[in-house]
Amino acid sequence: MRAVVQRVREAAVRVDGETVGAIGPGLLVLLGVREGDTRAEVEWLAAKVAGLRVFSDDQGKFNLSLADVGGAALVVSQFTLYGDARKGRRPDFTLAARPEVAEPLVNYFVAQLQAAGIATATGRFGAAMDVQLVNHGPVTLLIEREAHEQPTPSRTI
Repeated sequence: MRAVVQRVREAAVRVDGETVGAIGPGLLVLLGVREGDTRAEVEWLAAKVAGLRVFSDDQGKFNLSLADVGGAALVVSQFTLYGDARKGRRPDFTLAARPEVAEPLVNYFVAQLQAAGIATATGRFGAAMDVQLVNHGPVTLLIEREAHEQPTPSRTI
């Protein structure tokens, strides 16, 4: 499972001109599901995102999480995160999970964030979406955990 996480001042997703999800300050999460991913990867990634300390405290250090600042999350499914463009000019998406596998895991990710007390908005699974954001910082992180991978010990910076 792979997520591109961006700290935002605001973000919105539109489908056919209609806003289907929008947040103020918080995190935009572009979420990719890989073949073989399970609820275990979802739970690990959701906990990581919910607890991610990328908001500044009074001293300007990244010490605060979404819950600490009352931020929200906008989750947008994005199978193209598993596009492999190493060969040729057309990306290969065979690593991305099929929609019938990915959609329930994306929904479970959203439910996990909500269970952690994070206000969460979403895009529309499988739709052509227009995503607008104001990246604050900018702060952009790639977070990934493959199925059956052991968590990496954390290191405080």
